[in-house]
Amino acid sequence: MGGVTYALIEILWRSHTHWSMVILGGMCFLALYKLFDKMDNYSLLEKCVTGAILITTLEFFTGCLVNLYFDLSVWNYSRMPFNLLGQVCVLYSTMWGFLCIPINYLSKQIKKIAV
Repeated sequence: MGGVTYALIEILWRSHTHWSMVILGGMCFLALYKLFDKMDNYSLLEKCVTGAILITTLEFFTGCLVNLYFDLSVWNYSRMPFNLLGQVCVLYSTMWGFLCIPINYLSKQIKKIAV
């Protein structure tokens, strides 16, 4: 669910995606689902900041693998301010934090159904 949803968001945002983004999106959603379950008593802001750090970390390592090692050129943030090796930047890290708001809600709904 997370992988397909992320790919659709990316298609809407930049008109295309890459298969590796489906995998990354799925990994991020699963990791956030488990993390937010453990952070049940934390504020939404704390979850969003923690989620942004988690997604940015996964994005960085995925970017190093698919973009720098395999040279697939899936994305390049090198022209963005405050980027790290062109793989992550402050703007998108902030956006990942906001994306954690609906992910937190979805995680709660899935947990209700699964229990």
